[in-house]
Amino acid sequence: MNTQIRSDSPEIYAILHQTQCLRVSDGEIKPVLDSCSNTSKLLVLIWSQLGDFDNLEYAWWLRREKENIAARGITIRAIGIGNRNSGIKFCEYTGFPQEWLFVDAIAEIHATLGLYRGLSIQFPMLSTSKKAWLNLMLMCAGIGSPGTLKEVFRGYKGDKKAPQLIADEEVVRNTPLPPMKGSFFKAAGGTGFQRPFELATLRLRNMTEVLSNWNTYVPDSSYLTQRGGTFLFDSQGKLIYEHRDRGILGFAENMSNPLSFLDK
Repeated sequence: MNTQIRSDSPEIYAILHQTQCLRVSDGEIKPVLDSCSNTSKLLVLIWSQLGDFDNLEYAWWLRREKENIAARGITIRAIGIGNRNSGIKFCEYTGFPQEWLFVDAIAEIHATLGLYRGLSIQFPMLSTSKKAWLNLMLMCAGIGSPGTLKEVFRGYKGDKKAPQLIADEEVVRNTPLPPMKGSFFKAAGGTGFQRPFELATLRLRNMTEVLSNWNTYVPDSSYLTQRGGTFLFDSQGKLIYEHRDRGILGFAENMSNPLSFLDK
């Protein structure tokens, strides 16, 4: 199982408390947990490359549930792989607050926390970047990336356990397809749940965004396969929930509702 509860692991909080990274909002090197001492719960997200579709989708869910998160008094901090330009672009597109996002150019925090590096087959005669690309392609095919293909197919076939993602009056733009109104998905399957092709359309929009700005989102392709993790702490810094990503599109225990762990 990808998710682990490790309430007896204070070292994770201690590591994060000591970690300093570049803060996207001002470009300064700051403690990641600065101004996080007076909070009922602290949600720390260790993200992969900021151009990774997982992170754009994760940020979309956070924005969708922002009122619920605020009502629970949850403070959020995130560290993604990239540089300040990556972070600014990510925040502009997703609406994730710049003051909550830090960047780690060499995935140092990922290594310190022992997060999954992803598939790392060593192909002779290839550069580090080309090795990462080949390993990424294999992971997209499900090799060394459990659950990826199942999750891809879920985006196309729909999911009655997941909420409706696109409102009937909302118009989805900025994809290779013509602008698409949410009511289209109603005709394809109904309302009140994730309809066929609904999630796939949102992922297509994310893919279009990243590929159109690839060098900004991914300044160093060496870390393309690196996966991330989710850590939730109580007001005393006790770890009450943990999820370590084991593959592409595996950023949550429950992908039908990725933030459902906040209700536990």
